[in-house]
Amino acid sequence: MRLIDVWCCFALRCAAMAETHTIPFIAADQVRAALPYLALIDALRVAFAESDQVQVPRRHAHLLPEDGTLLLMPAWRAQRQLGIKLVTVTPRNRERDLPTVHALYVLSDTETGVPIAIIDGEVLTLRRTAAVSALASRYLSRPDSRSLLMVGTGRLAPEMVVAHCVARDIERVMVWGRTERKALETIERIRQAGLPDHVSIDIELVLSAACAEADIICCATTSTEPLLRAEWVKPGTHIDLVGGFRPNMREADDALMSTAALFVDTLDGALAEAGDLVQPMQAGLLQATDIRADLGTLACASQPGRKTADQITLFKSVGSALADLAAAGLVQELSIK
Repeated sequence: MRLIDVWCCFALRCAAMAETHTIPFIAADQVRAALPYLALIDALRVAFAESDQVQVPRRHAHLLPEDGTLLLMPAWRAQRQLGIKLVTVTPRNRERDLPTVHALYVLSDTETGVPIAIIDGEVLTLRRTAAVSALASRYLSRPDSRSLLMVGTGRLAPEMVVAHCVARDIERVMVWGRTERKALETIERIRQAGLPDHVSIDIELVLSAACAEADIICCATTSTEPLLRAEWVKPGTHIDLVGGFRPNMREADDALMSTAALFVDTLDGALAEAGDLVQPMQAGLLQATDIRADLGTLACASQPGRKTADQITLFKSVGSALADLAAAGLVQELSIK
């Protein structure tokens, strides 16, 4: 049975159950309150370390009109919980002043199939994505990292900045966007998201100069052309690539991908979906064996992360249903207390 058919059957079952069983809806504000970054990062560390206990089928993607994407992301753990996330990604929503990502998460009991909660999936996705990057930064960025460059001005940008500030004692944040107006708006949203008072934040108009000053570079865009170039990055920098989740998307050039120490959230997902990896591999510039470790391996401490202070590390994430399930479980646990 195709995954889309499984999802349809699952949705129909939820609807039938709703007639006799009240399914709580956990709204965006409740999700945010239930996922403080410190707790979420720790929960994700445990989840990735125990990833062999979770069943995570490959994410199923469908192309939609206007360059959109429909994603179905299931995961379950025996005798515990089953979750599935329905996501739509519509890049052209930026022109409509609408979020590019919309999502809904259904959490159920694995053994009985009884729905436990319906959760706002957009905030869940934003928080878990940022927390995954922050968790990776614990292993891969220099402990003395003090400056962060945020490349991108979407809904994810404020979450990424705040999460990275939890992982490292960041003192300065720089924001680069394609337009000065969007960068300034993003700075205000970052302040509202909970930027620590001691952290300075300013706009950067020249990306090459900003890269040269940053200890950590976080890139969260839908670009199909490389934005980051190897010659701009100083030794010891940690690169966090978040935005490219399809093979035609790129955020870093071939030289940077070839010279950095590469790490990913999940091997299967990254090798199938990340254009920053897929394209250099198709060109013969990279091999799968060039990836040092995934996040599960790092969380188990079975593979070292950063080895030297001057090493350039690069973490590529495409998103994992494992992280969704861990975050949703934390939301459900804390929301009923």
